[in-house]
Amino acid sequence: MIIDYRYHIASLVAVFIALGIGILVGSAVLGNEVIAERQKQLADRLEVQLEELRQKNEAVQARANNLEIDNNIQRQFEKQVLPPLITGKLTGKRIAIVETNSYGFRDDLVNTLSMAGATVQSVTTILDGFDVTGHKEQLRSELGINDQNDNDMMSFLAKETARGILTGEKQALLNTLSQSELLKLSGDYGVPVDAVIFIGGSQDQTLVKTEIVDYPMMDYFLQQKLPVFGVEETNVTYSYMKSYQKKRVSTVDNVESAPGQLALVLAIADKPGHYGVKPTAKQLLPPFDTTGGVGNGQKGQGVSGNPRP
Repeated sequence: MIIDYRYHIASLVAVFIALGIGILVGSAVLGNEVIAERQKQLADRLEVQLEELRQKNEAVQARANNLEIDNNIQRQFEKQVLPPLITGKLTGKRIAIVETNSYGFRDDLVNTLSMAGATVQSVTTILDGFDVTGHKEQLRSELGINDQNDNDMMSFLAKETARGILTGEKQALLNTLSQSELLKLSGDYGVPVDAVIFIGGSQDQTLVKTEIVDYPMMDYFLQQKLPVFGVEETNVTYSYMKSYQKKRVSTVDNVESAPGQLALVLAIADKPGHYGVKPTAKQLLPPFDTTGGVGNGQKGQGVSGNPRP
């Protein structure tokens, strides 16, 4: 951490103010020569301390610069190594993405999936956690929803949205939710998909609605025998990984990084597991065999996309 000069300057100013007061008070007791000598000694000590702080700050700054250089080298290495590791791994796979955190995600995730040979058919974003406050009457009127409490209505909308993603039979519902700014739609709906990726994790606890929103959607896709994958970025405040793992789906908790995207591609390519850097992860990546390919992983993990023996 870089030393904050403002704090130390403020401390020095306070010391000099105290020194001035001391001089005024002590002038009645001590001679001017004694006061001047004490003042010089104190000033010398303060100057030494300030120089020490400056040197420490420079050392910390130099270390931070070196770490930044190392990080840049690592990112460049990952960027160059990732393509040959994933090219062709997902050829012909059609994927639907569901965002339940409203934050969006980086374009390089879609680019990585495309590089691996997959086609992202649709991206569906749940806005504001499907908060129906202020929309209930409209939804009841236009969609014919019976009187329900908020949580039941959100779960109903979540499941019907999942159905619409897969079958295309709920276009009116999707359009209504989109017009109500509860949903953002992109891509083709009602086309077959081979896997569904849920992007979760939140910075806001009020948006954490895994049991109300994520679970009904996941349950629908799992009932259709589709593999489901739950991912999030490393720096989210509220992780969804433990909640997602209760549904026995593969998870990746660092999907913004090259290792995370590699893990996701390999998980979709039938190497399921819980990958990443957080305590909920079992390992960073699927194991590699001695020939350079990806190993078969562990059997019986009981996660989506990995039939039990």
